[in-house]
Amino acid sequence: MAKTPPQEHPQKKRKLSKDAYERKLVNLQTELVKLQEWVKHQGLKVVVVFEGRDAAGKGGVIKRITEKLNPRVCRIVALDKPSERERSQWYFQRYISHLPGAGEIVLFDRSWYNRAGVEKVMGFCSDDEYEEFFRTCPEFERMLQRSGIILLKYWFSVSDEEQEKRFQERIDTPIKRWKFSPMDLESRSRWVAYSEAKDRMFAHTDTKESPWWVVNADNKKRARLNCISHLLASIPFESIQYDDIELPEISKKGYVRVPLESQSFVPDIANDIASSDK
Repeated sequence: MAKTPPQEHPQKKRKLSKDAYERKLVNLQTELVKLQEWVKHQGLKVVVVFEGRDAAGKGGVIKRITEKLNPRVCRIVALDKPSERERSQWYFQRYISHLPGAGEIVLFDRSWYNRAGVEKVMGFCSDDEYEEFFRTCPEFERMLQRSGIILLKYWFSVSDEEQEKRFQERIDTPIKRWKFSPMDLESRSRWVAYSEAKDRMFAHTDTKESPWWVVNADNKKRARLNCISHLLASIPFESIQYDDIELPEISKKGYVRVPLESQSFVPDIANDIASSDK
């Protein structure tokens, strides 16, 4: 009697090669371009919210989403801390001006959920403001959806061990050092408080109409592929058929260009580098 092959442990992950990752990413980015054109053609309004712990990989997936897209159609909103005037406004007011018009996609690299996370944990808002956020947020999001906005919310989940590894890499790598801030240190020392804040946020805002989608982000490449794939599956779209285009011949008659020697060119350091590699 043949033995039943052993079943893969549900938590075991097959290794994702660099080539497989890059091939899949290119395929997904091609589909994102199709989605972009469909959004523009149909006049859709799309909002995608990215939240999660510091160093969870939100910026990486946003970069891969926008990499091949038209910044006039798909734009990123990453707001700095509010000004004194903004603090005096209705809390959601500063975000409303960044919402999309017809034919636009807006990616929020952190959003109005700052109040439920960093503002609560760091004491930047009062208890009354915190509680009012939970009363208002679900209705605010229903208002967005009733206005025709497609709203998606992603939470990037990262373990404390992986976060520590990424923080240390930021500290040790010159081109990543700017990413590390005093707030990152606070997020490490207040890990439990952030966990409690996240759980309460989900309890109040993970609604049937506007659910949170959790992305396991301990592996950055998997997180990017999984998130982009889910985003594409969440918004029905079709390929736009373009008209055939025939490029006309260039006519150079009737004008004499100025000599190249009269212009100032950027030095070709790439040529020097190529020569040194021989």
